[in-house]
Amino acid sequence: MSATEEPAGAPLKTKVSLLTITKEWTRLGCIGFGGPPTHIALLRQMCVEERNWIGASEFEDGIAATSLLPGPASTQLAIFCAWRLRGPIGGILGGICFIVPGLILILCLSAAFLARHPPTWILGAAAGAGAAVPAVAIHAARGFVPASWKRIGSSASQRSRWITYGLLGGAAAATIGPYLVIVLLACGLVEVALRRERGVENSHHGMVLGALVGHGVAAGGLFALAWVAFKVGALSYGGGFVIVPLMQHDAVTTYHWMTGGQFLDAVALGQVTPGPVVLTTAVVGYAASGVRGGLLATVISFTPSFLFVLLGGPRFDQIRSNSGIQSFLTGAGPAVIGAIAGSSIPLGLAFQHDSQIPVLAGAVVWLFALRRGVVSGLMFAGGVGVLLALSGVPV
Repeated sequence: MSATEEPAGAPLKTKVSLLTITKEWTRLGCIGFGGPPTHIALLRQMCVEERNWIGASEFEDGIAATSLLPGPASTQLAIFCAWRLRGPIGGILGGICFIVPGLILILCLSAAFLARHPPTWILGAAAGAGAAVPAVAIHAARGFVPASWKRIGSSASQRSRWITYGLLGGAAAATIGPYLVIVLLACGLVEVALRRERGVENSHHGMVLGALVGHGVAAGGLFALAWVAFKVGALSYGGGFVIVPLMQHDAVTTYHWMTGGQFLDAVALGQVTPGPVVLTTAVVGYAASGVRGGLLATVISFTPSFLFVLLGGPRFDQIRSNSGIQSFLTGAGPAVIGAIAGSSIPLGLAFQHDSQIPVLAGAVVWLFALRRGVVSGLMFAGGVGVLLALSGVPV
């Protein structure tokens, strides 16, 4: 049986060297601009099409399984592919090499953008790119709609629940940011209960979900930063952009680590740098406690992804077939979409200058009318901001 035909979890006959994993996953971390779609395409091209390391069907199973896990799915897929080639050591090494290039870049940019007295052109770039972020949030939410709508089912009651979950998630993101996780969990658990009552679920597997409820970190400091990063890594269902509503209220209002405008900068930096979008947490950590905070937030936010893959990789088939997990995501998914879209409201309210409004309008045209890319849109908006700043417009 060839490597491309082996079932998930089966050992490969020829192991890929750790040096190769180091080189190739670092390369992916350096060129992975564009978020999860780009990361998945690059991994597929390398592991399936060019090197024939992993079979096409197993790679697709890996995508499906990691999409069911909380946290950054494309990062988990990168860890999974490296784990598949060289076991736990390969998975850890591959994940680190995928994350570190973007981490280094984003910490350097954080030092520039969050400096006490940054140059005028940096202020303009930040204001311009930040102005486009609400449009990026709505664009990200729209991308999740088709698959989630299909998952919920075709009956009127099922679709009514989808709309309800979405509205709840949107309202929570716009009003009660710190408690958004509770709303996401509640929507998922309600759907689990409803489907169990209707006999949709089978009973051979249970599902255990836990959440840390309350504000035990109200005192702030590194413990508070650790809690915020943990929410991002372990409780963020629905991909990288859901971190925005999870973090914004904590970073800006609760702990005052950064202003609303600086948070917009953080989201923009997470979008335009290579690697995982979740590296936005490093910017928040840097604002809270310098390089130490950036590194702490990164380690905590990505540790659950490593644990999920290294411990769950051999059981990905069971995860995919677990009806409890499927039902939970059927309810939590539309709530996540609503939360991502709803985050555009507090993001827009964080604008500091009226000049950002036409930049936002231009971003809407760029993303929705012209159907151009997010990274190019943010770069263009940043360039407009630089021109405005250099021409004397307040930024």
